[in-house]
Amino acid sequence: MKRRILQIGAVLTVALVCASFTLLQTKPWVVPEKAAKTANAVKTSAASVSEGKALWSQHCSSCHGKNGLGDGSKAAQLKTTPPDFTKASFQSQTDGSLFYKVSEGRDDMPNFKKKLPEADDIWNLVNFMRTLKK
Repeated sequence: MKRRILQIGAVLTVALVCASFTLLQTKPWVVPEKAAKTANAVKTSAASVSEGKALWSQHCSSCHGKNGLGDGSKAAQLKTTPPDFTKASFQSQTDGSLFYKVSEGRDDMPNFKKKLPEADDIWNLVNFMRTLKK
């Protein structure tokens, strides 16, 4: 009987840990409406995408991976798994929402206000992120 109670306790503990991990990963990231509606200030072009790709390699790929799959070399060290940027759920976000998230950061995602003080750099990153499709 005591062994059975310990087994049930162990199963419940594992279930709670898994549920907590899932909740951490799926916590909605609410973007203020004004930010979400902000239009991209940089027209998509080969030059913009190229600049965004260079910035991605320097600042983003270590966590988000070379192709935006969330499989960068540092991803396993994070509390939350970086999202797959190739999925429709990511790509359906507005440019303003992506700009806001890069600028502001949250939890494991640092803000880039100081590292990328020029707004055009973040818009170039957004333009590059739009190329990360399956």
